[in-house]
This record gives sequence, C-alpha cells and structure tokens, in this order.
Amino acid sequence: MDPRTPFLANGGEAEEDYAPARTWSDVKIVLSTESGKLWMFACMVAFDAICQFGVSFMTIVFVGHIGEIELSAVSISLSVIGIFSFGFLLGMSSALETLCSQAFGAGEVNKLGIYMQRAWIISLVSCLVFLPIYIFATPVLRLLGESEEVAVSAGEFTLLTIPQLFSLAFTFPATKFLIAQGKVVVMTSIGFSALVIHIFMLWLFIIAFGWGTNGAALAFNITNWGTAISLIVYVVVWCNEGWSGLSWLAFSDIWAFVRLSIESAVMICLELWYMMSIIVLSGRLDNDVIAVDSLSICLNVNNVELMLFVGVNIAISMIVGTELGKGRPRAAKYSVYVALFESLIIGLVFMVAVIIARDHFAIMFTNSQVLQRAVSKLAYLLGITMVLNGVQQVLTGVAIGGGWQRTVAYINVACYFIFGIPFGYSLGYGANLGVMV
Repeated sequence: MDPRTPFLANGGEAEEDYAPARTWSDVKIVLSTESGKLWMFACMVAFDAICQFGVSFMTIVFVGHIGEIELSAVSISLSVIGIFSFGFLLGMSSALETLCSQAFGAGEVNKLGIYMQRAWIISLVSCLVFLPIYIFATPVLRLLGESEEVAVSAGEFTLLTIPQLFSLAFTFPATKFLIAQGKVVVMTSIGFSALVIHIFMLWLFIIAFGWGTNGAALAFNITNWGTAISLIVYVVVWCNEGWSGLSWLAFSDIWAFVRLSIESAVMICLELWYMMSIIVLSGRLDNDVIAVDSLSICLNVNNVELMLFVGVNIAISMIVGTELGKGRPRAAKYSVYVALFESLIIGLVFMVAVIIARDHFAIMFTNSQVLQRAVSKLAYLLGITMVLNGVQQVLTGVAIGGGWQRTVAYINVACYFIFGIPFGYSLGYGANLGVMV
C-alpha cells in the first residue's frame, strides 16, 4: 500500500446511506463494515498517539530511576504545567476535526490547508499566553501547595521545556490535517521513529552522559521539534491536494474559527485539567511524595490504554464528520453504536489485566518497595477507570465530529468540577481516604 494513500475515499462522491438494520443479518453487515472502517483507521491513529504519549512516558520512566524527588518533579511538570498547555492546544486543534472532516466529506479538500494555517496562527498566540506559566512554574507550584523541593525541581525542568511548548502549535494542526484525509501511515511512521530516537537520547543523555533531568528536557525538546518539522515537510511537499501554499485567507473568518477552537479547547481541557487537579490535590496529602508518585504511575498506566481510545476518539470523530458531510446520518449513527460496544469490551480486558498484574507493573517506574505497594492498592480503582475510558472517548469523538463541543463542555464542567473535585476533596481529606479517592 502506498503510504500516501488515504484510508477513506474523498467524500465528493455521492454514497447511499444504510437502510434501517431490522434483522440479525443486517446487524452483522453493519458490525463487519463499521468495525473494519473504525479499527483500520483507529489502530493507526492510536499507535501514533501511543508513540506521542510514549515520549512523555519514557521520559518519566528514565527519570524515575534517578530518584523519587526527580520522579515527582518531572511528573508534576508534565502532568500539571505541561498538561495545562497541552490540553488547551490539543483542544483548540480539535476544531480542525470538525471542520476538516466535514469539508473532506463534502469534497472540499482545498479548504483543509487554509483551516490548518488558521490553527497555526491561533496556536502560536496561545503559546505566548501560556509562556508566563512556564517561566514562573516554581511559584505557581508553591501556590498550589507543592513542597519546596519538588516545586523548585519541577520549575527548573519546566523552564527547560519551553521549546517543546511551541512545537505543539505546529504538530497538532498538522496531525488533524492529515487525519481528516485518512493519511496516517506516514504520520504514524514519523511518530514511531521519534519515539525510538527519543529512547536512545534518554539513554545517552541520562545514563551515558549523566545529565539527569537536564538531559531528559533536552531529549524532550529535540524529539518534539523533530516531529513537528517532519510533519510540516510531509504536508508541504506531498499533500498537494489539501495544501496549496501559505495564504492570506488564513486570516479571514478567524474569529469564528477562534470561537469553535475555544469551545473545543474547553471541552478537552476540562477533562485533562481534572486529572491535573487530582495530582495537585495529592501533593497536599501526608507523605506527599509517595501520594504523587503512586498516582502519577497509575495515571501513566491509564494513559497507555487511553491512547488506544484516543485513536478511537479521533477515528469516530472523523467518521461521524465525514458521514455527515456526505449526508449519511444513519451510517454515522451505526458507527457510533459499533464503537461503543467494542470499546466497552476492550476496557473490560484492560481492567482484568491491570488487576492481575497489580503487584508488578510499578516496577517499570520505581525500585521503591513502598511505592510499589502504594500503586498495588490503587489497581482496582485504576481498572474501573479503564472500563469507562472507552465509552467517554467515543462520546467525546461524536461531539467533535458533529460540532457539539459546547454541550459537552457544559457536561464536563458539571461532572468534573461541580461534582467530582469537591466530592473527591471531601473524601480525600475529610474522610481520610487519601489518594484512594
């Protein structure tokens, strides 16, 4: 297969929608067709997402063997400061999923390059807005209640990763541009190559040269900018149908694009910032280093599974948007049913695996027996979370594909911050359940 060949056909061609599925034979046809469409695309996107997450994941793994303070510092930096900007930039670029998938479904491929350039402009401005948080990370973390030693170390690491922040302004829009057209083979190859090179650089800088967290930050920056530059080169040189060069049209209708981008960002950020808030709250518990480290390890394991469902999220978003662009609402609906059913089954498999391996998986991150036991106690709650990940990601993907980000943002506010954080705080501190909440 030519790596430049899209997984989905251009939507300019009229296609007939499904007839209602009334018999078991009809259901099997829908299940087979939509499963093939979903997983052929989702697995490629998920693999790329796993590779992207693997860059942070492997950074934490290598740093975790330097010491517990270093592990806490880098985990806090990536899981609090980093995720704050990461979530917003990822969310803003998610507006491209709505616009690009529907434009591709309607056969208006020439619009995709303009949309991507608008996203670049907005994302770069957003990076400048987030820059003070990176510069003043240490006082911010002190204000949030982190211990002095962890706050200082995390602040120093965060300051060194400022270049990585600006790489995201190009990486996220470029990936959405390619995903909307189903051109994911080269994108995935770039992600995998970046991960392999990153692991080598971590070994070289941390183990061989002994540069510690400074070496980890250097590898982090090089890998992320290498990915961004590679994607841009591929888009400019080989994606001539969607990319026709830089254009002043990128500045037209930019405020409408900003509004949709902010709605998308808020929807995504509320979920990611909820996880960030949990990390911050755990830092205020007794024995805060063990609390933060054990929770960070569980969240990193959870994120491994979540990357698979991020692939499903992006795939179902693209499928729903493309089918709506083609005028095939029943096909969009059936694809959602299939994605929900199969994601639930996968979540159950992950839950069983985590519970079986509860006494062992923390060894990847730490040599501390105390920390390994703390992680083991959280395994059952981690398993339940893994079951729910799939359902949530499918529904979020449907909202992005259909352009209903604002509604989901309201739901996330209610679930995470009106109910979730206060309830967790009362149980964690009032009922002394600690990080188990």
